[in-house]
Amino acid sequence: MTEDADMSQSGNSLLAGVRVLDLTRLLPGPHATQLLAQLGAEVIKIEEPNGGDYARTLSPALFEQVNRGKASVTLDLRDPGDVAAFKRLVADADVVIESFRPGVMERLGCGYETLRALNPKLVYAALTGYGQTGPLAQAAGHDLNYLSLSGVLDQVGNAGAAPAISNVQIADLAGGALTCAVGVLSAVIGARASGQGSFVDAAMLDGSLALQSVAMATRQQFGQTQPRGADTLTGALPNYRVYKCRDGRYLAVGALEPKFFARLLERLSPVGSPKSRSPKPPGSSKPKTARANKTSGWADRINAALADPRRARYLTRPVHWGLAALFRTRSRDSWVALLADADACTTPVLTLEEALAHPQVQARAMQQGEALGCPLRFDDAPREALSPSPTLGADNERLL
Repeated sequence: MTEDADMSQSGNSLLAGVRVLDLTRLLPGPHATQLLAQLGAEVIKIEEPNGGDYARTLSPALFEQVNRGKASVTLDLRDPGDVAAFKRLVADADVVIESFRPGVMERLGCGYETLRALNPKLVYAALTGYGQTGPLAQAAGHDLNYLSLSGVLDQVGNAGAAPAISNVQIADLAGGALTCAVGVLSAVIGARASGQGSFVDAAMLDGSLALQSVAMATRQQFGQTQPRGADTLTGALPNYRVYKCRDGRYLAVGALEPKFFARLLERLSPVGSPKSRSPKPPGSSKPKTARANKTSGWADRINAALADPRRARYLTRPVHWGLAALFRTRSRDSWVALLADADACTTPVLTLEEALAHPQVQARAMQQGEALGCPLRFDDAPREALSPSPTLGADNERLL
């Protein structure tokens, strides 16, 4: 642990004095280490002299988003002199994080056992797609591959449609970056207590699998998962769905618990159109005519669906048709205004630009210039903005 960490680089100070050597590139690793920087760690980005992190050229804006608050030094770990310089940094570091395929660091003479001999308290984290062991340990992959192999991708999307690709890189960020950061912090605490560091093996496939508690619960209860779009939280329940409004925008209805659904129906009943045309039911030659304000028995259907999720879509079709017809009668913002104080778990589906301008996001100060702030608060302390991402080798003279 260093005593002279550059505190001007960090927005918080909980990890003050913790020095992290970051050899990662692109998205998952840099996101993990930037979170550590947001918590006060001194993060030193180790980059190749010729070009550095690939993201610098592939997507400069992405590089800026996930490398704020870091220092940058350039080292070629294939050069014996630079390896010696790297090991000098390791001697005073608390954490090394890398994202190479298993065995690369060993071939460079910088593997865990070698570095641990220099610094017994060192926490060494390897963030990879498939982990250090298993038949795919050496395989290349990206977020989409880890999601597909973990079973997550199969569950994302509407019933009868192809799997949908999320705009959020779930495996990279939740399965990988956040999992790795938790592992690193746990190992740092352990090193402080025992005086011995440890090896953190963080795999994005493992992390993606570990996110599927609800799907595993369905499998445990019924012997298998439900088809895409047919589980209770993926589209089978009409009180947990997204609805299209008259203006083509969407409203998210998350009135899952009975009390919230009751409040929703209480607010909707007085405004329901006397006769609304809803989509043609499957197997029917004529459109379904529904009185959108006739909600009698809807709550009973929802409760029956919760008791037997495998029949949820069948049991709740009239509810879905009725709600779909009703929500098409007004614009999204009209529904937002009507339901604002209903406490029924309804929200507009916003664009990122709309989200950043939302009063709740503004109140939480989650946007800092063109970047996003730390998602954690401590004792309601103000979030300080991190310094911009470093130019390549900006800190060579200071740190080498």
